[in-house]
Order: sequence, then C-alpha cells, then structure tokens
Amino acid sequence: MKRKWWSYLLISSKDGNLGYLLFRVFFGAAFIVHGYPKIFGGVEKWSQLGGAMSRIGIDFLPTFWGFMAAFAEFFGGVFLIMGLFTTISSFLIFFTMFIAAFVVHKGDPFLKRELAICYFFASMMFTLKGAGRFSLDALIAKPRDQ
Repeated sequence: MKRKWWSYLLISSKDGNLGYLLFRVFFGAAFIVHGYPKIFGGVEKWSQLGGAMSRIGIDFLPTFWGFMAAFAEFFGGVFLIMGLFTTISSFLIFFTMFIAAFVVHKGDPFLKRELAICYFFASMMFTLKGAGRFSLDALIAKPRDQ
C-alpha cells in the first residue's frame, strides 16, 4: 500500500524499542556524568549527601546513604547504558531523585528542582517499562530453544 505524502510528516513507530535504547543510553550517560564526582568524592562527600536523609527522619548512617545515592547515580547510569538490571537500577535512581527533588530542594523554585524532577520521571518510566528489546536484560530473559 502506498503511503500518503503527509504521513511522512507524522513519523512514528509501532516498535518503540529504538527510542528506549537511545533514551536509555543518553539517560545513563547523563547519570554517569552526574554521579562521577559523587562516587569518587569519598567518605566526606558521601556523608554530606547522606545528611539529606535526616530531613525525612533517617538520622543514622549518613555515609551509607550518601554512598548509596552516589552508587545509584554512577553505577545506575552504567547499568542503564548496558540495559542490565534496568528495573533495579532505575528504581534506585528514582528514589534518589525523589529525595533530591522533593526533600533536598523542597522549598526551592521550580527551576532549581527541574532537573531532579525530569530525572525522577524518566527513571520512573524505566522502572515501570524496563529497558526494551535492545538490552542485556532482554537478551538474558530471552527463552532458550530446547
């Protein structure tokens, strides 16, 4: 069947997996850059980051919580690029960005919270939808012929 000329203006795909791949790689790379100074900042940086948890009543182990936030951002980005452990990695980012957007920057103007909110919703999408067909997750989960 021949396509109408205006259908070329409305580019869409029934298979969104290429879009998932491109977005996942960009999102993962952004998080590697975002998390790099945190993960390699050491104990002092982790304690500073983890101190934010006291705002929601978690006053113990600030260094651990800071390390977990740094881990989620840096290694979560690495795993997202590979499409490996996507649901878990994106959930850790989702939780970290929730704390950043709605706890750490709670009283700040929207422009200061905007990036964390965008990361929050993007990570929510990967948590709910997974990595897509072009990922190591899909390759591992693929049923084997017997």
